[in-house]
Amino acid sequence: MFLLGKSLLFRIVVCLLLLQIVLPAVGAQRLEPVDGDESGFRAVTISEGLEHPWSVAFLPDGRMLVTERPGRLRVIKDGKLDPRPVAGLPEITASGQGGLLDIVLHPDYQQNGWLYFSYVAFGTGGMGTRVARARLDGMQLHDLELLFQQNIGSMSGRHFGSRLLFDREGFLYITVGERGDQRRAQRLNDHAGSVIRLHDDGRIPQDNPFLSRADAAPEIFSYGHRNPQGIALHPQTGEVWLHEHGPQGGDELNIVRSGQNYGWPVITYGVEYGIGTQIGEGTHKAGMVQPIYYWVPSIAPSGMSFYDGERFPQWRGNIFIGSLKFGLLTRLVLHDGEVVKEERLLRGRLGRIRDVRTGPDGLLYLLTDASNGRLVRLEPEG
Repeated sequence: MFLLGKSLLFRIVVCLLLLQIVLPAVGAQRLEPVDGDESGFRAVTISEGLEHPWSVAFLPDGRMLVTERPGRLRVIKDGKLDPRPVAGLPEITASGQGGLLDIVLHPDYQQNGWLYFSYVAFGTGGMGTRVARARLDGMQLHDLELLFQQNIGSMSGRHFGSRLLFDREGFLYITVGERGDQRRAQRLNDHAGSVIRLHDDGRIPQDNPFLSRADAAPEIFSYGHRNPQGIALHPQTGEVWLHEHGPQGGDELNIVRSGQNYGWPVITYGVEYGIGTQIGEGTHKAGMVQPIYYWVPSIAPSGMSFYDGERFPQWRGNIFIGSLKFGLLTRLVLHDGEVVKEERLLRGRLGRIRDVRTGPDGLLYLLTDASNGRLVRLEPEG
């Protein structure tokens, strides 16, 4: 009996060890990327001379708006950058990774004229992410309204998140980084490390998941995020997809769902910078969401677009994501909601890619993050 017990115990231990090896492959994907075929398109510089551009938006009249992180909003018309910045922005703190960041149009922009933009400013405890809206008349903003202000600021100059998205129902999503303090991402009374969900006028939706909890910030829709720098709407399902920076390794692609905990810093596929030690409790924990896809090593993703245009039919339904670390464009091919291929384009040709958008003309637009940044358009060859 004693020998049988030892044998059974040995088998259990072996099974547990094997389970630990297999578990990282369950619920999350990582594929070996391949270099893509670039023969079917060309990268054309539309405008340059932009200082650390962060986001681009397309106006119905053909003009493009570009945010510059140092705190300027620029207008590009017919490929020419207006030397005058748009006037009327609020006071902006351009420090570290902070400044003037994302910009999007209201879904009914042609009727109401609202522009939405995220930026960093000083508040309680230091700097934090804010979101405002305004109307543009010529080169001047009017009717400025502050819609969201991060509830706890800090003096850290990093991990502001700050991407914006409207879903099909007209709700506004705001990503907020954990400001370089890992623990904050698990605190429901702290906006840091979360996705915020609001009405278009800043009101809190009555079906937000933590509205009834006295110990939680009612604006929070999901939490446990590190530094989300890309957010996009799936054109078929209407799901909100998001990517976020990991530490050393462990960048993630997630689908954002109400009330979910995405794990940072309790679980991650990344490790501590420089020393490579484990962060938190490993890669899995009950009650914490596994990513759809992850990157090891990190690519430092920024900007994201589901391509649904007509100019590149072979790319329809694919996700395009910029890489700050490697200076390339990542193309993810999906099948039934899973990534089945990762292809890398423009490696080393443009530099750090900060934003990726599909324009109303069905072409892909990229912003390069540099002191002499560029707006680049991908066009079919021939």
